[in-house]
Amino acid sequence: MTSQNTHRFVSRLTRATLALVLAGGRGSRLKQLTLWRAKPAVPFGGKFRIIDFPLSNCVNSGIRMMGVLTQYKAHSLIQHIQQGWGFLRGEFKEFIELLPAQQRIESSWYAGTADAVYQNLDIIRTHQPEYVLILAGDHVYKMDYGPMIAQHVEKQADLTVGCIEVPVEQARAFGVMSVEDDGRVIEFTEKPEAPQTIPGSPGTSLVSMGIYVFNTDFLYEQLIHDADVPYSTHDFGHDIIPRIIRKYSVYSYPFRKSPGSDRAYWRDVGTVDAFWEANLELIGVLPELNLYDEKWPIWTYQEQLPPAKFVFDDDDRRGMAVDSMVSGGCLISGATVRHSLLFSNVRVSSYSILEDAVVLPNVVIGRNCRINKAIVDKGCSLPEGTVIGEDLTVDAERYYVSPAGVVLVSPEMLGQELHHVR
Repeated sequence: MTSQNTHRFVSRLTRATLALVLAGGRGSRLKQLTLWRAKPAVPFGGKFRIIDFPLSNCVNSGIRMMGVLTQYKAHSLIQHIQQGWGFLRGEFKEFIELLPAQQRIESSWYAGTADAVYQNLDIIRTHQPEYVLILAGDHVYKMDYGPMIAQHVEKQADLTVGCIEVPVEQARAFGVMSVEDDGRVIEFTEKPEAPQTIPGSPGTSLVSMGIYVFNTDFLYEQLIHDADVPYSTHDFGHDIIPRIIRKYSVYSYPFRKSPGSDRAYWRDVGTVDAFWEANLELIGVLPELNLYDEKWPIWTYQEQLPPAKFVFDDDDRRGMAVDSMVSGGCLISGATVRHSLLFSNVRVSSYSILEDAVVLPNVVIGRNCRINKAIVDKGCSLPEGTVIGEDLTVDAERYYVSPAGVVLVSPEMLGQELHHVR
């Protein structure tokens, strides 16, 4: 088969695929970052949100039928998708449907990942897809789903699970897999205490990325069966996959290379430390996740903002940013920013110093502040003279301090209530 025909083959398959993005999770390990938003709605990378990455992967892979399943505090997520993802054309069978928990089948909210899909079976049936691609909405990565779907068809699989190798000490947070030489899955354990390692590689485990390709009719059968099991938690990793691997054809798809890179980049930014680290990785000279890749763009809601501006050039009052990323609408007024990432509309006042800081949108930092190794949540206004990151014992009395010493600051911690509930 020629290269041209291969691309046509994958393209036909992706057009027949419905992607379902599971975006209902709270992400409690992100602490106050998910106090008022679902984890997929958390800002990432200066101007994006986490959910933009799986959705962009779908569009760039040629998958234009998408559903986003929402539940926990979904307003900002829904608003973001409505504002930023309205460019698809329904008359060409391109769409993003928002599928909130609405008790369509059961009189309860989504009870697990499998139950979330089960409760939308009637909607899935109306689109008549040949394949259903199920994605987690809270991971950051670039991946072409076309080759995975093509392998699924070539292997005549009932289910294909996307997988990646991770250090064994990280594997406890994922579904851990064992596979045969041809990739067939023979064992799957969700979040084990003692993860199994890859034969010949004692420090590495093979884990699920939360990416599944199902034959549509097979998915229907398994979801209906699982719904009738009284002891099931109705979760793909806990229940469905372990149950079917011995009876049906379940294969792994190893993720080894991101588009535009020689390596596989995939991050579960599910903790404060992981979130801080993944954001600051982006400012490197040659980061593993290249946001400047024109061949694999990350789409998002594009707020109309002026360019970033740096003002004052006195010896003791110079507006500057070094080894940093600064987004549109930012104003660095006689302040110094080093090795930091500033999201949109951040204002840093004179004589302040930021280092190793991740500052989310619409933050105002007053004069003479010193901020080090911190995450400042959206909408915060730091008073003049605020010092963060120099004495973690003092910081812990007011803010959240992570195991690695990252200080998370939210408006509520500053006594600034952005969400009035009374």
